[in-house]
Amino acid sequence: MIHRRLNATSARACLLLALVSATALAQTPSAEVHKFVAYDDAVIALTHVRVIDGSGAPAQENRTVVLRQGKIASISDEATAPPDGARVIDLAGRSVIPGLVGMHDHLMYTASINFDEDNKIPPPGFLVTELAFSAPRLYLASGVTTLRTTGSIEPYTDLNIRHLIDDGKMPGPHIDVSGPYLEGKDSFFPQMAALTDPEQARKTVAFWASQGVTSFKAYMDIGEAVLGAAIKEAHRQGMKITGHLCSVDYRQAVALGIDDLEHGPIYTDSEFVPERKHDVCPSGSAQAASWEKREIDSAPVQDLIRDLVKHNVALTSTLPVFEASITTRPLLSQRQMRMMSAESLRSHLNARAMAATAPDRAAKSEAALKKEMAFELAFVRAGGLLLAGPDPTGNGGVLPGFGDQREVELLVEAGFTPLEAIHIATANGARYEKQLDRIGTIAPGKNADLVVLKGDPSLHIQDIENVELVFKDGVAYDPVKLIHSVSGMVGIR
Repeated sequence: MIHRRLNATSARACLLLALVSATALAQTPSAEVHKFVAYDDAVIALTHVRVIDGSGAPAQENRTVVLRQGKIASISDEATAPPDGARVIDLAGRSVIPGLVGMHDHLMYTASINFDEDNKIPPPGFLVTELAFSAPRLYLASGVTTLRTTGSIEPYTDLNIRHLIDDGKMPGPHIDVSGPYLEGKDSFFPQMAALTDPEQARKTVAFWASQGVTSFKAYMDIGEAVLGAAIKEAHRQGMKITGHLCSVDYRQAVALGIDDLEHGPIYTDSEFVPERKHDVCPSGSAQAASWEKREIDSAPVQDLIRDLVKHNVALTSTLPVFEASITTRPLLSQRQMRMMSAESLRSHLNARAMAATAPDRAAKSEAALKKEMAFELAFVRAGGLLLAGPDPTGNGGVLPGFGDQREVELLVEAGFTPLEAIHIATANGARYEKQLDRIGTIAPGKNADLVVLKGDPSLHIQDIENVELVFKDGVAYDPVKLIHSVSGMVGIR
């Protein structure tokens, strides 16, 4: 047998072609998937519907949207008759938006009680549970039709989930699978590899690129030289890399060529910590204090914003994961609590109760959240690319899918208009993923990845929670059935 080695660019091109082809030629849903299908007609006409196209443009009233063979065929006014033979769905009083593109989503859950008798977490450390069954269903039910896993604990599981979904064997969104966390030494998470030298990082990125992952994420304790090697190899493979950083600050990461930064600087940028040691992640209290009295309009912060924008570094907003620990903010809804296993709910409520015992913690946490919101608004107004994703980790108060909806609501609280927030959560993610020609906005020729909502989220952003149908590749899924199928499973399955 003759073997031929493809160069990295050719290999990446082949991988992208395979992924696009798999999407374009959507598989016939299996019997398991078909249980959740509401409509799968070849031609579907959505009539009398309000179109919020994701571009940021005003809503279009009383439109007819025709879907044909998984694509958006046309958008016309109400006077246009639906095509002969089309399944006609009257959506008066409803809105349609593009499918959400979740840019900090996970197929795992972090909040499980594993404390010892001293209320500490013993070795091997903080263990994370894979949610291979419940997470994909919740994302799809909530309107997330494309997501990036943004760090993986079980990358082979995540890759297999993507294959099963693409093959029509299980319900779920399109997935950009990030490789395993690129972490440094002394991690709190025993399921993460410790990368301590540049060559080890390069080999890790190259290996997982060969296995089919499509992006990478660096984590808090990674060193500067190791991160630089990972970025260089990811780019050589034609892939992007993001980071939830600490040992390496934002300016260092920008200089190394990172593509995206997670969570925002108020929680993760250590550049202003006094006497910070190279390649050492300072304590959370030191990092928080370094931003506590720093104003967004101050010269150093404005310089940081200009540096990010100049180098085309995106920022991923993950406001729900920080809101979940603020005890003055509402608890999860009863519907969300019903999704959780008894242990997971107990763990989350225990974490909230512990946070409530810390003096002034809620006020400081609220101030930090507001400052992060102000930074994100200033970043976008300066021309930065803001992405959206809830990061369903933390104390367990952010659930897959539900958290994506909450992220959009919090963007409006941050000062964005509802139309801007929807644009950030749809078109911006598609742009970063280089898929804006296929998804992210509603336009003829694009994939029929759509969310039907009761109400008008362009006026009342809370209506983004009122999901009635989710179209993925032109197939309409029933969110009620999807949600019911995972009741009590979040945290264990």
